[in-house]
Amino acid sequence: MSLIGKEILPFKAQAFQTGEFLEVSDNDFKGQWSVVCFYPADFTFVCPTELEDLQNEYATLKNLGVEVYSVSTDTHFTHKAWHETSEKIGKIEYIMIGDPSHTISRNFDVLNEEDGLADRGTFIIDPDGVIQTVEINAGGIGRDASTLVNKVKAAQYVRNNPGEVCPAKWEEGSATLRPSLDLVG
Repeated sequence: MSLIGKEILPFKAQAFQTGEFLEVSDNDFKGQWSVVCFYPADFTFVCPTELEDLQNEYATLKNLGVEVYSVSTDTHFTHKAWHETSEKIGKIEYIMIGDPSHTISRNFDVLNEEDGLADRGTFIIDPDGVIQTVEINAGGIGRDASTLVNKVKAAQYVRNNPGEVCPAKWEEGSATLRPSLDLVG
């Protein structure tokens, strides 16, 4: 079943961010735009390239009013150890949530039950806590955070401009569409 248009389910979890542990819950996602990026595990191969790429877009996302959360089924302690030992992960400023109970991964329907790890899932959540976009990739396929920025801008535009939609390859400032019979087909 699709999660698009659904409110995120309740959760509480421990997280790591720039040298500190903190508690994060579904309530933190409300009142602002959020990006949630699930990945299989710390200390792996593709994951650090993705998380570093996401960090490279973090300032741009923050300027758009977006908070970023990465999530794996590792603990917040593991996130801290990875942050302290990896050059790529050591750059990360956004919140790294631990999900050893698998609650969050199940809530977002990205848990691979057989291996107990999260799939590569990216979600854009609006300030009401409602999921606006979902992208799920196979384990060996890394994501490109630069495309995420345009998706956020499109989601924000559509929210702020009722009755307008963003066509394929839409970029900020380009033409949008107003659905009508003239556009059908």
